[in-house]
Amino acid sequence: MHTDMPGRTPAREPWTTPTDVTDVLRRRWDRGDFLAASAAGADWQPVAVPIRAPTAREIAAAFAAAQAWAERWRAADPRLFRLEHRPVGGRHVGTNTLPCRAWIDTPRQLWQILGVTRQAQCFDELIELTRRRAPALVDYLAAQPMKVLHHEQHWAALLDTVLWIEANTGADVYLRQVDVPGVDTKFIEQHRSILASLLDRQLPEHRIVAEVPASDFAGRYRFRKKPAYARVRRLDPSVNLAGPYSDIAIRVDELTATPLQASTVYVVENEVTYLALPSAPDAVVIFGGGYALSTLEPLHWLTERQLIYWGDIDTHGFAILSRLRQLFPSTRSMLMDRTTLLAHETQWVREPTPVSAHLPALDDHEASLYRDLVEDALGPSVRLEQERIRFSAVRTAMSNALPPTLLSTQG
Repeated sequence: MHTDMPGRTPAREPWTTPTDVTDVLRRRWDRGDFLAASAAGADWQPVAVPIRAPTAREIAAAFAAAQAWAERWRAADPRLFRLEHRPVGGRHVGTNTLPCRAWIDTPRQLWQILGVTRQAQCFDELIELTRRRAPALVDYLAAQPMKVLHHEQHWAALLDTVLWIEANTGADVYLRQVDVPGVDTKFIEQHRSILASLLDRQLPEHRIVAEVPASDFAGRYRFRKKPAYARVRRLDPSVNLAGPYSDIAIRVDELTATPLQASTVYVVENEVTYLALPSAPDAVVIFGGGYALSTLEPLHWLTERQLIYWGDIDTHGFAILSRLRQLFPSTRSMLMDRTTLLAHETQWVREPTPVSAHLPALDDHEASLYRDLVEDALGPSVRLEQERIRFSAVRTAMSNALPPTLLSTQG
């Protein structure tokens, strides 16, 4: 037996009405209580809703209102509610038998009261379909019945998709290659959340990268991901970039396996700076693109190169430098010093969203300047973007950055 106390507005309606009982049942339906019990295979139990009836004192004080209230219950459809009564009385009004509890004895009655017969029948069909095709997912219907009903039109396609993914365990495929009638990558994207919930229940543990969120659907379920690319430009014509090309985009996995044959590698954040960087012997430049350090992280051979990072002089620039140096401890910075900043004061702009995190990989000079930027010691949110630095300073810095062996070759 289930019981619930109905919600109402006492000032408007002091005693429970048939509408109040329906409201109680509606709230339980909206929570999914009734369908959850059905999905869990629980036997039906009659549902009881307590009825607040007028007391003997209230009857004496407002006899007409109490009489009208009782009439509303007498008019209630007995095919929907079975009423339990109890005697209420006193010296002034005599004894009256009033309803104290409304019983709903069958699911059919409940569905009729709420007007959800079609939805309940549909949910039963979805349970049967799921038990037949993917029994491991029945617990999801019990946990999220209203969400399942929301997806009723697509439920069969969702099951097909989950089962296809399970059947292709270990296949090196892109999401685009999921081959289910009526399902494409847009369908998967639109239903990513519920698909993730279903796959988490259906797939074995080794098929799920638990630390990857469902927002990265391909990563979480081990689909082949779109490859990352690194854009590389040679600063010395003698450096071979897959033939005569001077500026190319290379797949990171291929660049990881085939190191660049250059002794010096620059990393810059601004595209125009990347294109305009002056010539340098035995050197290449990689377009860093902000915080996209995942592009560089697999390139372990960078530890064997002279790696030079040049970013904006602002808090984010130093944050990127610190992270890069944590990956490659020998990383050197270029044009990210106090002298460069003070020499270009007329070119300062304001950094829109500064950071203030602890950056453990900065050297003493970099850390000192970073601290001044964080504390606004030089002005509010000072920023010097790399494209605002005079080009003559760039040439000088690159010459100073070269190791002695390369300086001698420049003559």
